[in-house]
Amino acid sequence: MFYTDNKLQYPVRVETPDPLFARALQQAIGGVEGEIRVAMQYFFQACGARGNPNFRDLLMNTAAEELGHIEMLATAVAMNLEGAPLSLKEEIAADPVGGGVLGGINLKNLLSAGLSAMPVDSDGVPFDMSHIYASGNIAADMTANVAAESTGRVLATRLYTMTNDPGMKDMLSYLIARDTMHQNQWMAALEELGGATGAFPIPNSFPQEEENQEFSYAYLGFQQDGSAPAAGRWSEGQSIDGKGEFVSQPMQPLGEKPDLGPAKPNSGAQAEQL
Repeated sequence: MFYTDNKLQYPVRVETPDPLFARALQQAIGGVEGEIRVAMQYFFQACGARGNPNFRDLLMNTAAEELGHIEMLATAVAMNLEGAPLSLKEEIAADPVGGGVLGGINLKNLLSAGLSAMPVDSDGVPFDMSHIYASGNIAADMTANVAAESTGRVLATRLYTMTNDPGMKDMLSYLIARDTMHQNQWMAALEELGGATGAFPIPNSFPQEEENQEFSYAYLGFQQDGSAPAAGRWSEGQSIDGKGEFVSQPMQPLGEKPDLGPAKPNSGAQAEQL
């Protein structure tokens, strides 16, 4: 169950409305790195979480927070669109620069939402949930969440450098700080699950003796000349999960050239394929 008190999670103020920045902020709402993505990802992970109920609580609590972030950003978009022109012809005729401004804003915010935010990215593409990862494996989900918060923080810092508006910088500094916390909380959850040596490889419930262990910790090179791949921490020494030793080797083809045989009759193939 969700509740609201109709108040923003953090103050949102805009001193100088900027329709172009409103478009940029849409990426933080409906982009693949945005708040809709993480809110829905944590929500569905929580709905499918099994085992220790503390992880479900962590996920659902953070999902609720991310809904508040969507509200903040949607408010910021609407406030920045206060400067958007309503008449294309008059705006361009009055100011040649107006054409450039109109070419930069997302007209969907005007035409479809009346100068309000939408569940779309900065190009007006609707968020379609294709980047929601909820595997039912708590360690896999926590690992995906670290990546989600990392790309989200990258986006927020880029937005921070794009604006000189003090209010927008203040709001974004809060969101960046929360991304910092969320990265750390997901990594802390992984540590509680056993860390690198306990949680990995994921799923840790699958017996490794049933995998082809010749390749479990081999860094394979695919250089055409057969030379060894570039060395690194990933190519020698103990594996990160503590269960093997990294080795490095060129890869040779182990299979045969595929031969699928003739096409089936009445399959729509050419006569030469039958």
